[in-house]
Amino acid sequence: MHSATAAIAALGVSPLIRIRGTHSDLIKRALDAGAYGIVVLQIHTAAEAGVVVSSSKFPSLGMRGQGLVFPAFIHGIDIPTYIRSANDTLITCVQIESVEGVRNVDAICAVPGVDMVFIGPNDLALSLLGYVPARGDEPEFQRAIENIVAAARRHGKWVGRLSNDGKASKIHLNVFDTVALSYDVRAMHN
Repeated sequence: MHSATAAIAALGVSPLIRIRGTHSDLIKRALDAGAYGIVVLQIHTAAEAGVVVSSSKFPSLGMRGQGLVFPAFIHGIDIPTYIRSANDTLITCVQIESVEGVRNVDAICAVPGVDMVFIGPNDLALSLLGYVPARGDEPEFQRAIENIVAAARRHGKWVGRLSNDGKASKIHLNVFDTVALSYDVRAMHN
């Protein structure tokens, strides 16, 4: 992560690191490596979102410790400036991709310090419908997406999603603040 975040940031791109759960040690490690933000998958409840915020924010919003000096170097600032600015400048993103997450999305979006919710449509379809990928026209899938977007908007959060191709991305950008275009394995396969 140290090499990747430094290389990505040097090109003027904001490196985000995707984390597989609410593990504070993984969140700290990613941010201490210089990530400009984290994306934590499979968030089902506001309590889980609160753990993510607590692990990723410095006091008074969270419990993150100073850690390494590396992130300040990556951001091109000194350590005190990094610590003072990190809570306002690093992205804390949680992924909503389950029936339980959709049911609790309003409470998740209400958690102070959550900056963005991101929809994992494939896992969401698996949880809702029992199969992937969703066609996209299933009523329960469309309602879930609409509920997530509405909750994010109500609470002033950014909302994003994965799109499987350029055509879908263009359409999704009419609704979402950010879109991840496909993923590395699909790109290599194609």
